[in-house]
Amino acid sequence: MEFSKEVQGEVLIITVNLFRATLKEANNFKDVLVKEIEEGWKKIVVDLSYCEFIDSTFLGALVLSLKKVTSAGGDLRLVGFQPSVHSMFELTRMYRVFESYKTQEEAVNSFS
Repeated sequence: MEFSKEVQGEVLIITVNLFRATLKEANNFKDVLVKEIEEGWKKIVVDLSYCEFIDSTFLGALVLSLKKVTSAGGDLRLVGFQPSVHSMFELTRMYRVFESYKTQEEAVNSFS
């Protein structure tokens, strides 16, 4: 399973179970997130702990999802950056756009 879901209270956690998150998976990921947002989820955590690489299309899917959830009055937080993924967020300056945390617990608690 590429993406797994877990609920903690009012927070939906989506774990990306991919070593490499690329164009091939980006559209499916975007569809999963958009569906959850349309079903009413407003507090979403995306766990990238397993990803050692994400490309620009996958990053774009995250940005689109963030825009969609914020326009619905919610927010999306990220957790678990591997070094190369962290570098991608630094290089693209996306660390300014997304709130990120080291653990799922910290990310979930940040909504309180």
